[in-house]
Order: sequence, then C-alpha cells, then structure tokens
Amino acid sequence: MIKVYCYSRCTTCKKALKWLEEKGIEHEVIDIKADHPDEGMLRRFYAMSGLPLKRFFNTSGIPYREMGLSKKLPEMSEDEQLALLATDGMLVKRPLVIGDNFVLTGFKEPEWVEKLL
Repeated sequence: MIKVYCYSRCTTCKKALKWLEEKGIEHEVIDIKADHPDEGMLRRFYAMSGLPLKRFFNTSGIPYREMGLSKKLPEMSEDEQLALLATDGMLVKRPLVIGDNFVLTGFKEPEWVEKLL
C-alpha cells in the first residue's frame, strides 16, 4: 500500500486524495505537518525518486518564502538541504507519495497515472 504525506488544508492534497479514491487505489494518509519524514527517510525517498532535490521543496509555501530559500538553496549542500527539509513538514512538497519502488512529489496526474495505474 502506498503512503501519502498530506496536509489536510491543502487543496492539491484534497484533489489528489479524491483521485486515489475514484481510482480505487488503497493508500495510507500521513499528516505531513504532525508526522513529517525525518532526515533518514528523506534521504531514502530522494535516492529512490531520481528527482532533483529541489522537487522535494514546497516552493510556494510560507516557510520557504519566509526563509528566503530560493536564494539560499543553490548555495547549500545536499546534506544541508535534506537536514533543513527534515525540520518542518511544511517545507516538503505535497502530496508526497511513497510506493514500493517510486516516489511522487506534488500532484501531476500524468505521473500518477504512469506509476499508480
């Protein structure tokens, strides 16, 4: 069963969860704010995903903007970025979907169709 890290007030998360329900895809919902992935988990997800690390950041979120991360991230090492991501679930792009051999960040329906159907 896939794990879906979501934030209950996020409209994209709501849309993604509705999509999963409509497709009959079993999933476990995890509150990304209360139970966010730790640094070790994020390292595994990042390695498994094949995605650039920037795709794991919620670039439209308030913490991202308040911290000025658009300017800081390019100068940070991957270790520093992963440590930062682990400090606050609201920094993590959502929904974050973890399958047996894949990771999805955000809700892009074509990517979800490819991995989940």
